[in-house]
Amino acid sequence: MLTLSVKTRQIIGKKVKVLRKNGLLPAVIYGPKIKPISLALGVKEFEKTYQEAGESSLIKLELPELKKEYLVLIHEVQRDPLTDKFIHVDFYQAPLGEEIEAKVPLVFEGEAPAIKELGGTLIKNISELEVKALPQNLPKEIKINVESLITFEDTISIKGLKVPSGVKILKDPNEIVAQVTPPEKVEEELEKPIEEKVEEVEKVEEEKKKEETENEK
Repeated sequence: MLTLSVKTRQIIGKKVKVLRKNGLLPAVIYGPKIKPISLALGVKEFEKTYQEAGESSLIKLELPELKKEYLVLIHEVQRDPLTDKFIHVDFYQAPLGEEIEAKVPLVFEGEAPAIKELGGTLIKNISELEVKALPQNLPKEIKINVESLITFEDTISIKGLKVPSGVKILKDPNEIVAQVTPPEKVEEELEKPIEEKVEEVEKVEEEKKKEETENEK
């Protein structure tokens, strides 16, 4: 389990800009069994942990000054809209004996024969799944091997995914996660506008003939 060292902070509100200038990230920890605690931690340390744990893996927060440790989830992160840098993080201490719901990202691995041999395109219909499990059983990600997609008729559905024991997927098991679609037929695409133009010309000619007929009358 990954560990992060944090410390309490007294600086709140707009003054937290001072923390960020000093390489610290303002944070808060909360949960049903603890009162919210305002925290600060190193930005670089958090970035590394976030990359490895994501938002669905338990991490340990060490608070030396209070001689306490907390098992938490990274519940929510805020980023600067211009720089995309972290500006705040919420840690949630979930009861370990109760199942919770969380969104877990999907990671696609391998190469589909339908792409390599038939020139198709992989379509990912779902990028993350909502699951339910005990906090300690939540996976960081769910891996999907696409090598079973041999033809354009093959699909990978939710019921075919492998998830850790104790993890329930909260979605229709028959929903398609990924498939490979055939390449577009260039000739047909090029012919479409030509056919449309021909139809337009024919309509104009018909209208002209009608006008000429009416004028003759």
